[in-house]
Amino acid sequence: MTGNADAAYRILLLAGDGIGPEVTAEAVRVFRAVEARCGLRFFFSEGLIGGAALEAAGTPLPAETLRACASADAVFLGAVGGPQWDDLPAERRPERGLLELRRALGVFANLRPARVLPGMVETSPLRPERAARVDLLIVRELTGGLYFGEPRGRTAEEAVDTLRYGREEVARVARVAFQQARGRRRQVTSVDKANVLASSQLWRAVVEEEARAFPDVMLRHMLVDTAAMELVRAPEQFDVLLTENMFGDILSDEAAGVVGSVGLLPSASLGARPPALYEPVHGSAPDIAGRCVANPVGAILSAALLLRHSCGLAEEAALVEEAVSRVLAAGVRTPDLGGEATTAQVGERIAALVLGGGAQR
Repeated sequence: MTGNADAAYRILLLAGDGIGPEVTAEAVRVFRAVEARCGLRFFFSEGLIGGAALEAAGTPLPAETLRACASADAVFLGAVGGPQWDDLPAERRPERGLLELRRALGVFANLRPARVLPGMVETSPLRPERAARVDLLIVRELTGGLYFGEPRGRTAEEAVDTLRYGREEVARVARVAFQQARGRRRQVTSVDKANVLASSQLWRAVVEEEARAFPDVMLRHMLVDTAAMELVRAPEQFDVLLTENMFGDILSDEAAGVVGSVGLLPSASLGARPPALYEPVHGSAPDIAGRCVANPVGAILSAALLLRHSCGLAEEAALVEEAVSRVLAAGVRTPDLGGEATTAQVGERIAALVLGGGAQR
């Protein structure tokens, strides 16, 4: 193992809304198993975000939460949102808290791996021989584009959102994509709409410039509508997909459908300095909150990404990922994957494999 027995890591938990607290609890269970197995120490603190913060503090992102982020090595988030807050103005909705958190942390590069795990090909809508080859990484720009551009606003008769990107915003996320590709199959597909959008024309030009520093990585460009089609037609062709903010949001949910469930996908949001932000790709799923059927795998795999990127614990991350694969292959699955296991039962089985070392290769 790569862990140092004297190492201690401070993790801020922002469980949020809906199923967020349920899946976050299982991620913590797995962190504790890694701690016991590998001689590490994780110190957890808790903060408020989203609807839970609105109810307690009147704002979706309290100043106290931001102060807690400053003293953390990493931030782990569950989910935000719910129908009870749908009628609020956009600036007060729970989702605004998440957007502002990303901006405050400066986490501009969102990594969303999508892979059909061993023993899980039947959950994908693709033919088994094709599904077994799906292993891609979406690198999504996270702090620019339509979600943050100014001016923005709405009247009774019209609404405006502004899609804006600056050269350095594109360059820095492109560098992350090329760096990630070097550790994979050395191929980047940059997704844009350069035949229509000026912002995409800038995007394509800057990505081309950054590619010159990575001559060992193959770059190709693909229009977003073509990428959406190819992601379901032949997803095995993709290694790293580089996208702007909204395109990445949409395509990563499509990738979840290819894999078989949005509950399986993790994410890591990285910036120039700590703390990074980790969260499952799924939302708060209020329709199943409190029923103990939420899939905790996306949260647990997000914990593995935290181990790898914020703690430098690659072997420990692989231990968790292997445990997840083995538990799912053994048929211990929540209802979204056709199983009958509860959220806690899946988490318990994964933690037990990690703790017992049985998941090691």
